[in-house]
Amino acid sequence: MSEQDKNFPLNASSPLAVAGDDKMPLAFKNLLNLSVMRQVGLMLALAVSVAIGVALVLWAQAPSYDLLFSSVAEKDAAEVLEALDKLGVKYKVDSGSGAIMVPAGQSREMKVKLAAQGLPRSTSQGYELLDKDSGFGTSKNVELMRFQRALEGEIALTIQTIQNVKSAKVLLALPVQSVFVRERKKPSASVVVELYQGRTLEKEQIESIVHLVASSVPLMEPGQVTVVDQKGRLLNSKEISEDMSLSSKQFEYKKDIEEHLRKRIENILAPLVGNDGMSAQISADVDFTVTERTQEMFNPDLPALRSEQTQEEKNSLSKVQGVPGALSNQPPPTGIAPEVASGQEKPAASESGSATKSATRNYELDKTITHTRLATGALRRLSVAVVVDDKKISQDGKLIPQSYSQEDLNQLRDLVKQAVGYDSSRGDQVTVTNVAFKAPEMMEAISEPFWERAWFLDVLKLLVALAVLMLLIFKVLRPVFATLIGKDEKEEKLKALEEARKNAEAMGGVVRFDENGKPVAVKVDEATGEVMGISAGAEDLLLLEAPQSYEKRLEYVQKLIDEDPKLVAQVVKIWLKDDG
Repeated sequence: MSEQDKNFPLNASSPLAVAGDDKMPLAFKNLLNLSVMRQVGLMLALAVSVAIGVALVLWAQAPSYDLLFSSVAEKDAAEVLEALDKLGVKYKVDSGSGAIMVPAGQSREMKVKLAAQGLPRSTSQGYELLDKDSGFGTSKNVELMRFQRALEGEIALTIQTIQNVKSAKVLLALPVQSVFVRERKKPSASVVVELYQGRTLEKEQIESIVHLVASSVPLMEPGQVTVVDQKGRLLNSKEISEDMSLSSKQFEYKKDIEEHLRKRIENILAPLVGNDGMSAQISADVDFTVTERTQEMFNPDLPALRSEQTQEEKNSLSKVQGVPGALSNQPPPTGIAPEVASGQEKPAASESGSATKSATRNYELDKTITHTRLATGALRRLSVAVVVDDKKISQDGKLIPQSYSQEDLNQLRDLVKQAVGYDSSRGDQVTVTNVAFKAPEMMEAISEPFWERAWFLDVLKLLVALAVLMLLIFKVLRPVFATLIGKDEKEEKLKALEEARKNAEAMGGVVRFDENGKPVAVKVDEATGEVMGISAGAEDLLLLEAPQSYEKRLEYVQKLIDEDPKLVAQVVKIWLKDDG
């Protein structure tokens, strides 16, 4: 191979010349010049990239779904899906849990529309069961069981209206009552509630559930109701006595008293020291002792005759008597004195016999019976502690803190005493102290994290899709097309070199590069060996074919390397390839 062929190896038998077609795109020509394995790999890479890009776009445009129904019976689920198809709403069914999901923002609307159609039917197990025709020949036991199921479902639906309760299940044990049984067994109930994630039931809510169930079933007492959550925890313990419940109410009563008095202190001191310039705490000692006393008192100074009984007996017989039962042994009768003369008093007859007199009198004294039940919750003692911050005085446009004087603290203490109803006989204590408050640290406003907002998931999906698309474009597609386009540019340069070489051979000249770096064919003066027809600036370019000295040729090579090192490197690679 000649030196000229080493510099410009393109010829008519090159692959580019064979595949050359002026109407065929250069990128397609370069693709045809690749090996079969590289062509297949390139096409597969392009196909996979396009498929991934399309999948990402579809995934990013896919709507987010909200839960419509979490647990629905299979029959009801089929009816719900059929209704959604008729409404033209897209839906998705979770293969694991069977939950039905609809596009975000449509769950409430779909629930209302499905409820208008009575779907899902399994959630309506209340008195609606009694609307169904039982049919002819249904036994009494079946009717009773249907009524019990309807009652259980209706109570469960009522419990579900309570806040924090997601669903409820009620089981009733209703014993058969008989008039021949003296001691009747009382009915009982069991309630299983499923709470929302992270929610709990307050004590008042549990008590309301217990009394709601007990009031819905005849002869049922609250103690016969058991409430359990979905984790198996007993919510209403029967071991809690009434005394403990009373203690809880007493604590609430004590806390209400303290809170009421604290608000009264704040209301009277807030205009003076500001809402943030004071802090008050109250401890109330409340007596919850229940005392009943009965007292009976008598007044001896006010007697009253209640009853009197008098008995009197008289006997007129003579004192001298004979032997009882002997008529012959009787003394002569008593003589009778002669009548007295006229004008004289008649002497009284001598009395004979005996007389007895007795009397019984009952007196009633003044009596007072008093039954006293002392009121519970009496306030026995108060302890009040108030701390006020330093007052702020404006000086030179700045607020300077200054402590309160003792006289000011005494005035504030008197106001607090009047506000809480201070009573020294009870041993009440009121303390008012002036202390400089610590400046509160600036805290950032607590807001909902952005990743918990509804739009974050959609934005995240778009960002992920965009990142993957950019990765495909810059790491896969761009290198591939850059390779094809680069080959096109190289091919054009090589074609230009080939044409310039042919023209130089025809005119007996050499190939030179102009100011734009394009190869041109120029003539050479045979006498002087100088290049003809180019500018002085172009003479400094490389001329490997010209008859120059070794130093001149080396200088041209160095200038060419400085002007276009990539082209020189490409020429060297071609030489190495041809030599190999």
